[in-house]
Amino acid sequence: MAGVEMRHTARLVLENGVVFTGVGFGAEGESFGEVVFNTGMTGYQEVLTDPSYCGQIVTMTYPLIGNYGVNVDDVESRRPYVHGFVVREFSEMDSHFQSVGTLESYLKSHGIIGIAGIDTRRLTKIIRVHGTLRGVLTTKDTPTEALVAQLQAPLPRDQITRVTTPTVYRCPGEGRRVVAMDFGMKSGVVRSLLARGCDVIVVPAQTSAEEILAWRPHGVMLSNGPGDPEDAPYAVETVRQLLGKVPVFGICLGLQLMALACGARTVKMRFGHRGVNHPVKDLRTGRVAITSQNHGYMVDPASLPGTDLELTHVNQNDGTVEGLVHRRYPAFCVQYHPEARPGPDDSDGLFDEFMQLMDAVQEGRWIPRAEAD
Repeated sequence: MAGVEMRHTARLVLENGVVFTGVGFGAEGESFGEVVFNTGMTGYQEVLTDPSYCGQIVTMTYPLIGNYGVNVDDVESRRPYVHGFVVREFSEMDSHFQSVGTLESYLKSHGIIGIAGIDTRRLTKIIRVHGTLRGVLTTKDTPTEALVAQLQAPLPRDQITRVTTPTVYRCPGEGRRVVAMDFGMKSGVVRSLLARGCDVIVVPAQTSAEEILAWRPHGVMLSNGPGDPEDAPYAVETVRQLLGKVPVFGICLGLQLMALACGARTVKMRFGHRGVNHPVKDLRTGRVAITSQNHGYMVDPASLPGTDLELTHVNQNDGTVEGLVHRRYPAFCVQYHPEARPGPDDSDGLFDEFMQLMDAVQEGRWIPRAEAD
């Protein structure tokens, strides 16, 4: 970081009173959010533009960020949604043949505050011990005591309404018609469907089941998205009405919404899963995939008995729920990101499973798991 002496000071203040002082980059001002960490070594532009990070101040654990700049191909939504960006060191130079600008200029143009030069390892350990914390990034002279007082108030909820598409739009294809419910969907989901020839109709999060079924889809995609799934009862009710009417595939938040629609419970995790190296075991095959993940809530496994949901995938690190299938209806879901932007493509085949499920239902070959056993 050349020219540090010419830069403004920034502070990250946590709700427990811990203060990190460093160098500000990007925009100036004050921004509140939930402080989380991501363990990915690459993919900072995908992280910045992943709508699931809406309302969060993201800490990157990899020490050097920004060296390949930003480009037009790696964005996952219309704009970045993070409420702040925390790094150990950022590169003022961009060195990549696709780069169209530096990370700092990108953050500044979108009004996002960044802080560098702090001990991100210490910050990550605090979050791991105490759990996710509310925090504020500031370049102002607001007294720390005043900021800590403001952080005692709850943060805004239902982030889905801030990131969903405002209108229906279509990405035409000649194959199976899929209606994608946009709860904060990454562009990678649409790209994965288009790569399989699907005719994709993307609809706002509050679209009703009746409106979705009017498109006569072969299947419905429940996308990823930010926040607590219990803050979106409208989406839970829509999913409940869709189950049994059309094949359904849910990703991340989509899994949580499907679980709630089937009578299971969701709970907040201490610090969540955010990174690109999470091992997940498929209980059906015994195969372990390395997955990309970004979620702070999970399905309570103790709530699954008594529902029509069957556990299909588990996290190898902590045993948490990573995949479910409905025993009576053509529907399945995973907690991780098979579109893998950024990350490995071990689980890309789940989109092929969705294609096969739609075809089986269309051709009358699908058999409920409850009958197959």
